[in-house]
Formats: sequence, C-alpha cells, structure tokens
Amino acid sequence: MPQPGKPVRPVQSARPAQPARPVVLICEELSPATMAALGPDADVRHVAGTDRAALLAALPEADAVLVRSATRIDAEAVAAGARLKVIGRAGVGLDNVDVTAASRAGVMVVNAPTSNIVSAAELTVGMLLAVARNIPQADAALKAGQWQRSRFTGVELADKTLGIIGLGRIGTLVARRMAAFGMNLVAYDPYVQPERAAELGIRTAGLADVLAVSDFLTVHLPRTPETAGLIGFDALHQVKPSVRIVNVARGGIVDEAELYAALKEGRVAGAALDVFATEPCTDSPLFELDNVVVTPHLGAGTSEAQERAGVAVARSVRQALAGRFVPEAVNVRLGTVDAGLDPWLALTERLGRLFTATAGTLPATLRVEISADVARHGASALELAALKGALTGVVEGGVSYVNAPLIAKERSITTASTVFDAARALIRVLGSLPSGAEVSVAATLTGLPGGERLLEVGGFEVDLPLPGNIALLRAPDGAGVIGGVSDVLGRAGIPITALHLAHTPAAPGEVLVALSTAVPVPEDVLTDAAARIDATRNWFLEQTG
Repeated sequence: MPQPGKPVRPVQSARPAQPARPVVLICEELSPATMAALGPDADVRHVAGTDRAALLAALPEADAVLVRSATRIDAEAVAAGARLKVIGRAGVGLDNVDVTAASRAGVMVVNAPTSNIVSAAELTVGMLLAVARNIPQADAALKAGQWQRSRFTGVELADKTLGIIGLGRIGTLVARRMAAFGMNLVAYDPYVQPERAAELGIRTAGLADVLAVSDFLTVHLPRTPETAGLIGFDALHQVKPSVRIVNVARGGIVDEAELYAALKEGRVAGAALDVFATEPCTDSPLFELDNVVVTPHLGAGTSEAQERAGVAVARSVRQALAGRFVPEAVNVRLGTVDAGLDPWLALTERLGRLFTATAGTLPATLRVEISADVARHGASALELAALKGALTGVVEGGVSYVNAPLIAKERSITTASTVFDAARALIRVLGSLPSGAEVSVAATLTGLPGGERLLEVGGFEVDLPLPGNIALLRAPDGAGVIGGVSDVLGRAGIPITALHLAHTPAAPGEVLVALSTAVPVPEDVLTDAAARIDATRNWFLEQTG
C-alpha cells in the first residue's frame, strides 16, 4: 500500500544500472547555449521526440528529459521514465507535458514562463509604429517601383492616448515603453488595483471609458470564455473612428469578422494582428485591407526568447539533478502528489476560480479552511491550489503552482490556511476584498464519480454538482421567485436539472436562487431571469457546455 506523500511509481521488471553521470535526453533541437548550460557533468543523449517508439525506448535510462513543443510527455512517457527526476520544457506552455502524472511520480517539471514577455512587448511596440506609419505598406509599394509619399501619411504616437486592455507583465512592459514615446496611458484590468497602476503612471478605467478615449488600443489578456470576442460588435461601436488596434496576445479576443466590418465602414482606422482565432491563418478578409498589418504569431519569435527559454530550463535541470530546490519548477511547491490529494487539489483550484467569479475581483487576503481529514494530505498544497485557481483566467501569461505566489505578491495578495475539525470532509475558500467585504465558497467530495458538490456561496448554503452549468441569482425573498426563473428558462428551451432557494441570517429578506441546467445559460437569458425576479446580483459560476 503506497504511503501518503510518497511517489507512486510503476513496478519495473528490470532497471538499468545507474551511470556515473546523470543521463539528459534531448528530444528536439536546442541552441548551443542551451547545451552549454547543461554543463559537463551530464551524459547528453539525443532522440527524435516525435518518434514515439524511439522515445519510449530511450526514457528508461534518462534522469532528465528536455523538450520543446513537438514531443509529448504524457502519463505513458512518465511511466516509461522510471528514473526520471525532471522534465524540462524549453518554452512557456505545458500542453505537451502531463504535469499531474509527473507530480504523482515525484518528477519535477520546469519551464520558462517569462522567457517571451520582452519579445512580446517589443513586437507590440513594433506593431504600434507599423500601423501608425504604414511602414509595411510603404515598403511593399516602393519595392514594387512605386514612390507614393502622400499615400502613406501616418500619425504620431506622441500625446496620443494608448488604451491597454490587460495590465499584466506584458501590458506593463508595453506601458513603460510607450511612456517614453510621450503617450498618455489608460488601462482596463479589473484585477489590478488603481494605486499599483498609478505608480506606473497609468490611469485605470472601465472598459467603456478606455474604448472611448483611446487613439491606440493594445490587448494583453489570456483567451478565456470571458475574454473571447471581448473586442467585438459592441466594443467596436464605442471606439473613435481614428483608433488603431493591436493584438499580440491571443487570437479570438478581437473578433476578426467584426473588426473587418469596422475597418471597411471607417469605424476603425487601422489594425495590427499577430494572432488569429484559428492558426495557422493564411487566408482572411483582413489581409485584403491596406490599413491592416499582420504577422504569423511572432510574439515569442526572437532568438533571444528562444535561447532564454532553453538556457533557463537547462539551468533548472542542473539544479534538479543536483537535488537542489528549483524555484522555477511548476510543481516543486507541491512536492510529490499522492493519489489521495489529487481530487482535493482539483476541487480547491476550482473553488479558487469560483471565489473570484463570486467576488468579481481578486482579494486582498485569501484564506483556505480545510477539514482535518483532508489536511493530512497537505494543507500548504491546497492553499496554493486555491491561490492558483483564484488567479487563473484573470491574469495574462498563464498561472502555475510556481508562479502563483509571485503573482500574488505583485498584487499584494496574502494567503493563509487553517485546519478545523468537521463532521464531513470539506474545503472552504474565504477572502477579504479591497473594499472590506468578505466572500466565501465551500465544497466537498462525496467519494462517488462526479462527486464534487458546491456547498456554500457568499454565506448561502447550497448543494449543486461540480462541474456543471451553474447560475446563482440573489433576489428579494417572496412568492413567484421559482416560477419566474423557471418560466424564463423554459421559454428559452433550457432544461433545469436542479433548482432551490437558499437563505442566510446575514441577509434577511433576501434569497439565493441556485440552479443547475442541462446546457449553458446564455448571458441574455440569465439577465432576463434576474430582471424577472428583481435580482440585485447574478453569478455565472460554472459552465461546462
């Protein structure tokens, strides 16, 4: 029987002898600087990571494996690497690495989450200049033998207003650089405190205000269900006709069809795009327009970013092989994850996301209350999982177990965890908001398949399955609440699978309508339901459809 906290490894019928030097398996081409950073103490071997059979055959002798984006290190590969101590991904994303499987096996995972932020910020600056001065168009015309100075008259950046949508690491770097051009800076980011932005010389405002005053608009957000299409029909009818829009973040945040219409109709003066909703993108109506600058997702496409990623990961691999603490490791703060903690980690991270959705902002203080029988699996890991969940989807650049504390520190968020005795196993995530208000959410695991249950939101006791299509409406208590909500959803053809009312002594005269539906509830339908019962607030907590 595996002991809690001990890595569970597959039983091997035979294990190769330990070599004098640790074996580092290189699965894709890496720069000479990366190879040099591994040092002389490693036995470096090479394999084509896309050759699955060759990869699985080479892994049993490897102490470390280095990949880029083409090699898939999934649970099967982790199991094959019986001697693996560390997996290095020379880049930002981890889509091709099964971090959970690696953590359960006690294998460290390292990547380079900040390796491309300077390159992305600099490309944004380049795109701003290109779209302001028609540089690519003038270059193409002159190379075609056309000297047309008046055709390519542009505009200056100085004294213009730059609207920054998303003030994370890249957005902040762009702001600092454009301040040197004499631009006025205004930003929309509901998760950044105005005081922090003011220290950088940036005024914060609501999205509508930023759209209305901006001469140039840059996007620096992660793509989530909430941000997809954010710069779409409504937004593009609120901007100045002289605005120029730049997106070097993620495709789909700017609605390409609506942008095309706005450019054709003269509601937007120009655009520069490095990312697209579907990639690779080699055919788009936007490519036909003279006032559009496009590049093929070059945000991280510099030799410095690529080399920085490789060198950083190589150094982390050396540290891991030497048995030292690696602060950049994705899963080092969790240590080894046993199977008993896995479902609670997933639930706690989900609770963190639900907390932020309920609060509508990030907290000043985040606390995790853990029942004693759950805490024995690792209270600190659950505290970190709640923090990661609370930050996920609201800060650009990606959130991991290793960078979540850094992001929290940057945003002045403190965390804590406490253990308490309870009749049932549960997790509660509580937070104090900058306004002084308190918000809490709680959930449990029933031990059955799909047994995650939401138990509390904002002091109201509920009982709804997680994940699911969940909406909550806070309204005056009275007759007709259930009937009103049921009628609106019924007319919209949305089957309700569970609906009940919740009360709390902290809010006399109010009721929480908690409902679970078979399909996602469109925002306009939820708005109609809220209006029908005079709801003062609605929370869209979870949608899986």
